[in-house]
Amino acid sequence: MKLFFVISIFVLNVNFLIFAEDKISKDAYVSTWKQVAIRQMIENKIPASITLAQGILESGCGNSDLAKKGNNHFGIKCSNWVGEKMYINDDSANECFRVYANSEESYNDHSVFLKSKPRYSKLFTLEETDYKSWANELKNAGYATNPKYPTLLIEIIEALKLNELDIVGSSEIKKVIEPKPINNELISLANKHSVLVHINNVKYIVAKKGDTFYRISKEFNLGLWQLYRYNDFDSKKDVLVEGDVIYLQPKRRFTKEKEELINVKSPISLRQVSQQKAIKLEKLIRINHSSNPDEIIAKGEVIHLK
Repeated sequence: MKLFFVISIFVLNVNFLIFAEDKISKDAYVSTWKQVAIRQMIENKIPASITLAQGILESGCGNSDLAKKGNNHFGIKCSNWVGEKMYINDDSANECFRVYANSEESYNDHSVFLKSKPRYSKLFTLEETDYKSWANELKNAGYATNPKYPTLLIEIIEALKLNELDIVGSSEIKKVIEPKPINNELISLANKHSVLVHINNVKYIVAKKGDTFYRISKEFNLGLWQLYRYNDFDSKKDVLVEGDVIYLQPKRRFTKEKEELINVKSPISLRQVSQQKAIKLEKLIRINHSSNPDEIIAKGEVIHLK
């Protein structure tokens, strides 16, 4: 009986740990979706901070059943919807919500939803960087019934400094609407990147001065989320630097080179090794028994590549 009790407690603890590991944090959510939010800002003039704050609030950082099972991050209901549907209890019992093939579709539909409804038209007369006015007008237009909705959005934005992303998006909008030079075609050709192939058989480019994630995604017809996933960028990296290596396809799980380990000659992190060697960061972390990809590994230490 005592043994059964101990085993039961152990199983409960394991299940609790698994559940805790699966739960997405606010920081992780922002890291995953911020580039998609910036793209929506550039293309649809909706502040990236507002998009992310709504996603966090409406989906519980992507942890809600609606987000997990329906890829719906913004609580958009079924009005005029012809796609797949999901029924859950919300303001009323058994309410109908839209279901998407993937979460990025939810972000796209969120922009379409706001731009296509007349009651939200006033939003698009506001400055893209004025997140407080956007938060208040969303409530005034009827996006949510909670009277504290604007306050909740603003608190999320300011706690996570999401308004800094609006500055990035706003600068890109200005570049897009600037007059194009007469010989723009020649300039465009000159600015195109040469696609290189890493020894690990992964295609990449080298960032030029003035490059942005958005421009590169458009040039190579990739989603911003793909660039982030392929490159394991630091969650704080919002601006490209000339000389940055940008992979255009997934990195490999192992190195194809003969060397199986590196004798560190100058301090480096596993994240930097991942970019240099075109090896998935999660794999490097696992085989080197590390928990911090940005921890600096000192000279004389060894890093395993296989």
